[in-house]
Amino acid sequence: MAQVKIYALQDFLDGNREAISEAIHTALMSELKLPEHKRFHRFIGLSEQDFVYPSDRSAQYIILEFNIFEGRSVVAKKCLIHAVFNNLQQQLGIDPNDVEITLIESPKQNWGIRGKCADELTLDYKVEL
Repeated sequence: MAQVKIYALQDFLDGNREAISEAIHTALMSELKLPEHKRFHRFIGLSEQDFVYPSDRSAQYIILEFNIFEGRSVVAKKCLIHAVFNNLQQQLGIDPNDVEITLIESPKQNWGIRGKCADELTLDYKVEL
């Protein structure tokens, strides 16, 4: 499971939402082995007055928060981060300086999904990578 929050200027998101989602999910599928149908992305578009960022960032500045089950190795998490940077740069031309990524991990028992705690579910993908 990966719940992704995408923060950026509303104007930037308006023309790039689908491509950003695809770049992120492609990285999640390749690096964390998530299935295609496990896409959970929330776009939070902000006005210029509500999105304050350093002057060395551009109007393409984007912050990504990934809430994931714990259990992935350091290598798997680093590979995901690098894949997201790479995909956003190659597919949308977003400079890596304009991307910030945070992975937030929590135990499966802390997630409620489909009426159960996630540690009680049978998943169609592996978490321990």
